[in-house]
Parts: sequence; structure tokens; C-alpha cells
Amino acid sequence: MAHKLLTAGKAAVFRRYPFTIILKKVVIATPQLIILKLDPGSQTTGMALVQDEQVIFGAELTHRSQTIKDATAVNSTRWALFNRLKETGLPISTGSGGLTKFNRTRLNLPKTHWLDAACVGKVNSLQVLTSQPLLIKATGHGSRQMCRTDKFGFPSRYVPRLKFVKGFQTGDIVKAIVSSGHKVGTYIGRVAVRTTGSFNISLKKTLVQGISHKYCSLIHRKDGYLYAT
Repeated sequence: MAHKLLTAGKAAVFRRYPFTIILKKVVIATPQLIILKLDPGSQTTGMALVQDEQVIFGAELTHRSQTIKDATAVNSTRWALFNRLKETGLPISTGSGGLTKFNRTRLNLPKTHWLDAACVGKVNSLQVLTSQPLLIKATGHGSRQMCRTDKFGFPSRYVPRLKFVKGFQTGDIVKAIVSSGHKVGTYIGRVAVRTTGSFNISLKKTLVQGISHKYCSLIHRKDGYLYAT
């Protein structure tokens, strides 16, 4: 349906991650109730959108608890996430782990964080309409440290004062279409900017170095998270 609306020019891309479209014409309708269900975890939180006993969206958020050791900081990060989700205006449902496990077992669903979220609270039946959750990893907004050091503590690299180079900043998702040279091809991934204008792009399984900024176009601004499916 989304592809048909985009092809017909009746909608436009509003956000790439998660992929969201917006209609170009106002449609007056009575939306059905959607419940946001959460299954909080120490390392990963499962999320599911449930409408009329149908799971229409799932996501798994990996926290920064592996890099942030202080318990207070970890808890504040989770509360910040919870408050941001409340701002969506959706009814939010959480529940006990025992009831979640009972529902998942009764419905014969596999053990995953996002399906655990769908099984939170009172559940009579569930129809799962999506097979692949959105995988989200909290990365933060970088370090304020202006100088990187080697394993002996000596300065090894200085971080540029300017975050933006040629309109891009490290962490943006870009699409680079290289039309000449020995790196001809199309690359989509997370960019690491350099003051020279020659960027590195992290793909799923490899790193492509030395891509000129002139080949790059912005897909998604850095927001402190990495997304995958």
C-alpha cells in the first residue's frame, strides 16, 4: 500500500528510520486504537504496536548499558526512552514477566524481545502481521573528548572542532553514488566525516574509505541510534 501511494504521488517519505510516509491530502477518518506494548530488559527492550489483537509493528532496542556502567545513568536513559514514548500519545502497556511468558507459551510464539512485548498484559489472541522487527541500537551522540589517545595514554588523534563538514556529520546515514575511479558503486551506510571532505562509510559488513563528499547525499540525520532490519 505504501509503495502504491508513493508511486501515485499521493504520499511522500516523512522519515527513513523507521520508514514512514505522510499523505499529501488530508483524510478525515476515525483511527483505530493502537496500543504500544513494552517488555523492558537489562540489555534489550522489546516494543510492539498492537491493533485489534494484531501485531502491526515490532522493534528491539539495545541499550547502552554495555558501555555505560553507572546504574543511575542506565536507569535515567531508560526513563528518558519511556518519557519519549509517552509523548507519542499512544496507550502504553507493560506487565509482569510471568504473565508475558504464559501468554507467549499459550500462543505458541517464539522467544524474542518484540514478541514478548506483544504478549505483555491481558492477551486473548494475537495475529502477527510482521515477520521482521526494526533493530535499534543506542549509540549516543559521540564523545566530547577533543583528543584521542593510544593504549599508553599519548595523544594519537585530534577531533575536529566543527561537527559538520560539507553539510554532513559523523553518524549521518548517507547514500554515495561513486561514478568514477576504482571505487565505482553505490554505498549506503553510516558516515564518518573528515575535514578533508574525504569520508568513510560503514556498511553492514565492511568499511569503505576515502569517499568524496560530492558523491554523498543525506538519507537520515544522526539521532543517537543505529537502525537495521
